[in-house]
Amino acid sequence: MKKKILCILLLIFAVKAGASTGRSIYNFDFDWLFSRYGLQADGTRLEEPVAAESILFDDRNWKQLDLPYDWAIEGPFRPDLEGFTGKLPWRGIGWYRKHFKVEKKDEGKRLYLDFDGAMAHAEVWLNGKKVGGHPYGYTSFRVDLTPAVVYGGENVVAVRLNTEDMGSRWYPGAGIYRHVRLVKTSQVHVDHWGVFVTTPQISDKEAKAVISVKLRNHLPDPVKGHYAVSVYELDAEDGVGAEVAKCKSLSLNLPADGTLEDSVTVTVSEPRRWSLEQTNRYLARVVVFDGKKQVDTYEVPFGFRTIRFTHDNGFLLNGKRVQIQGTCNHHDLGALGTAVNKVALERQLKILKSFGCNALRTSHNIPAPELLDLADKMGFLVMDEAFDCWKKGKQPGDYGSLFEEWHVKDLEALVCRDRNHPSVILWSTGNEVPEQYTPELGIARYLTDVVHRFDKTRPVTFGASYPSKSAMNGTELQVDVHGMNYAAGVYGGPHFYGEFLNKEGHEHLSGFSSESSSTMSSRGEYFPRKFHVSSYDLNEPGWGGLPDQEFAALDRYPAICGEFVWTGFDYLGEPTPFNSDKTVLLNHAAALSKEELKKQEEELKKIEENRPTSRSSYFGIVDLAGFPKDRYYLYQSRWMPDYPMVHILPHWNFENKKGENIPVFVYSSGDEVELFLNGKSLGKKQKQAFEYRFRWNEVPYEPGELKAVAYKDGKVWAEASVKTTGAPVKLKLTPDKKILKSDGEDLIFVRVSVLDADGNEVPTAEPLIKATLDGPGKIVATDNGDPTCLIPFPETTRPAFNGLYLAIVKANRGANAYSGGYPFSISGDIRSVPS
Repeated sequence: MKKKILCILLLIFAVKAGASTGRSIYNFDFDWLFSRYGLQADGTRLEEPVAAESILFDDRNWKQLDLPYDWAIEGPFRPDLEGFTGKLPWRGIGWYRKHFKVEKKDEGKRLYLDFDGAMAHAEVWLNGKKVGGHPYGYTSFRVDLTPAVVYGGENVVAVRLNTEDMGSRWYPGAGIYRHVRLVKTSQVHVDHWGVFVTTPQISDKEAKAVISVKLRNHLPDPVKGHYAVSVYELDAEDGVGAEVAKCKSLSLNLPADGTLEDSVTVTVSEPRRWSLEQTNRYLARVVVFDGKKQVDTYEVPFGFRTIRFTHDNGFLLNGKRVQIQGTCNHHDLGALGTAVNKVALERQLKILKSFGCNALRTSHNIPAPELLDLADKMGFLVMDEAFDCWKKGKQPGDYGSLFEEWHVKDLEALVCRDRNHPSVILWSTGNEVPEQYTPELGIARYLTDVVHRFDKTRPVTFGASYPSKSAMNGTELQVDVHGMNYAAGVYGGPHFYGEFLNKEGHEHLSGFSSESSSTMSSRGEYFPRKFHVSSYDLNEPGWGGLPDQEFAALDRYPAICGEFVWTGFDYLGEPTPFNSDKTVLLNHAAALSKEELKKQEEELKKIEENRPTSRSSYFGIVDLAGFPKDRYYLYQSRWMPDYPMVHILPHWNFENKKGENIPVFVYSSGDEVELFLNGKSLGKKQKQAFEYRFRWNEVPYEPGELKAVAYKDGKVWAEASVKTTGAPVKLKLTPDKKILKSDGEDLIFVRVSVLDADGNEVPTAEPLIKATLDGPGKIVATDNGDPTCLIPFPETTRPAFNGLYLAIVKANRGANAYSGGYPFSISGDIRSVPS
């Protein structure tokens, strides 16, 4: 049978670029040429051409594309590839080229290319001359084009990336997967990331802002310059408001071909503090003069707020205790891969905020700058993390091979780029590093000191595995705040916790759960099929735990600052427990005995014999497509106690289980719940101390309606029900918004649900669905949240997974030049409904 439904009308319009800030900054994302060499998507090889960096190289047959671009996300998924990196063909050599003109009038200026990230081992040429690069794919970096620029003519920039011998424990993506900008300045200007605003004194009456400036002079002679600083209010859309502070021009003598650093303190009256609820921000503007000539304007947003990690009262924001309710997240955007998209990032953060998440850990690498911008505006705390390993790598070709030469440069780039963001409260130098078990090496202390070279206003931490072995060995004293991974059973034990609090040197040490839970589930699976995990939220790996265990430990020990759950979203790669690689062993081997190692290797061998098809994780509170799992509501009930909510699991479509006992769980922010089956009460249950779910473990199944009524303080708080549905016969398409910009980046996410004749969502339906688009745009990806589905993301035909399907739509860039909008529609077509 076939059914088609037309989605709500969507509008598309063009947008204009923002105003100049005094230096010229150009979007350099569009109109690149690309070709892939080395390992190909199908496993064959294609040898690199000679001199692909040359200005004379013939690139007319290369693929035309816009950045950001992840060359591997289109697949195909290959069952022979490793599950831990998502079964996607990300290994290869990619060449990018872009032709552009530089006007003759720009002669005498400095020209830079700013890369937010390129995966990996980037080498950059301009007109055949090498001008720079960076090996670590997560680091933002700049190259100076000036020595090789042709003024008044055509220029060709070429970028080579190589992931063939790179090591990763998750899907890293490949290519120039973040934004690129062309920056033009005078020879005298503010240096890269050259303004740092600190706020050492804040009261209701006034606040001091110390604005440090690093100026660069590229001229062969000294320059007598000066600079002026102003501070303005900044609104949520980055609109500059009233001026609130300024200083007189300060004279400087810049050395020939060198840099000079200076600072000035300004006072802002009645400052509006940045908080999770009121994300007030300001803008510092630095104007630079060479003599009397204005040569540069540099602007940076910042916020007034205080942070403090305490030994006995958790984390304080602006002097008030705030429980960290955080999630860890890898950097991929599901079906879009690692190609950064601010709209997709904002969607993820809105979903996280909707169940009470207030903090992010950038696991385990330097994030895209857009994530920090959004965190500032939306009200998130951020643990900004640099590396997954130090000297001792976890896989051949991972960061361990770069550490010696690059760790200082990468930490400097991370901290100097992100240190003005009020959302950033912690710098993290690593994750579960083997060196934590040998504190005498002092690497943790050394890296803490490196970070403090560039920012002394925030504490430094790292995520320590096996806290029972590492939290008392001295490593914890080499950081400012101690991050403990999977520590509920440790600080949840009075013997350890008492020792930890009272140990000499710990008098001021604060701790938090830097990684918690790792509960696994597949959305909508309760009696799971092969390579799926039950959504009753009762499955955890050997190193992990259940959410309830972490909740209880935090309730018993409120001095702990909170948690970062592994993970907010499912992500590509690491499909534990169906993971036949050794990523887990590599993470924890240093703390395991020979017997434990042998046992785990034997278990992995058994998994490998079945060769699972899984390509993404099961850890997420939300699945890869952005659809909430049941665990979403468990965290919502915990993290949003004042929000009336109640959620029932499982669904009530169990055709083959009539008369059998079905466990029924209810998640609610209420303190009491009554459960009804077809109008008959199954009794009330009260939430007991250190209990976080309401359970009816044996409910005889009969079709109909299961209803839960939650109470708080004796009054009805919330109600919810699940019903046995009819057969799937139609689709409902729900876009997340109605207007789509034609700026080359905006997206609309369309939720497609399968309905019965009465309009009820059918939670078990898995018909084959084909999405089509009518209008000037494209369905760029689809997904269904199934971690075992190996249909490439660009395919528009795929089955629903437990009743849901996702289509992601992008407008053609510049598709419409008039403001009235251009309508288009998206349709969903049920191709078949399994009996």
